Amino acid sequence: MDKWADYLISSVKTCSDQKRIDSVECHSDFGCVVCENIILSRTELISNIKKGCTYTTVFRTAIGKWRKGQDIHIVTVDGEDFLRTDSKNTVASDNFDDVPEF
Repeated sequence: MDKWADYLISSVKTCSDQKRIDSVECHSDFGCVVCENIILSRTELISNIKKGCTYTTVFRTAIGKWRKGQDIHIVTVDGEDFLRTDSKNTVASDNFDDVPEF
């Protein structure tokens, strides 16, 4: 299996305002193995992306295998950074498609 990104996001915790995520559940992508389960804050995630780390969403299939979702991008709206899987959309909120909450 090819490596999808440096890190894979399998779930998110959304802030009460529903416009931003608070944190993400993240795994290292070693190509043939998805491992390590860490929680990253929104601030850490944005910082890592700006440093060149790549992130994509992932989902577990019914038989327990990982399926690749969408790449995560930073979109700046009115001077504020937002995390989105749809990088062309400039809505002032984070968007991780259908990634489940933890």
